[in-house]
Amino acid sequence: MNMDKRTKGQTEDEISKAFIKFEQEYMGRGPKEVRAFLIQDMVLIRLKGVLTPAEQQLAKSQEGKLLIKQVRIRLLEDAKVLLEQIISDITGARVVSMHTDISTSVGERVIIFTVSENIEDKFA
Repeated sequence: MNMDKRTKGQTEDEISKAFIKFEQEYMGRGPKEVRAFLIQDMVLIRLKGVLTPAEQQLAKSQEGKLLIKQVRIRLLEDAKVLLEQIISDITGARVVSMHTDISTSVGERVIIFTVSENIEDKFA
């Protein structure tokens, strides 16, 4: 879809769908809900319901919580180039950095990309 023809909401929806597909193909299962937000020079992605049943069991102990965080961060770091390409392809902006964290208590993950320009300006 041409960036000039998309609304901000359509672009956010396209990012959300791309991350659902990524989670299904790369992580083995999709999240229950994904929302993407374009905020100035950032793309914020919030994924709900990302923990597998096995991870939910692991999250009952402190050691298990730490293990889940380590594994999930490593998996995303290994896929960083792919994820940056997804964001760049959809927004037309170069990715500067990626930050992520996962809550093992509520099964929610956030991923924040900073990009080279204010992408909200494309929809003004």
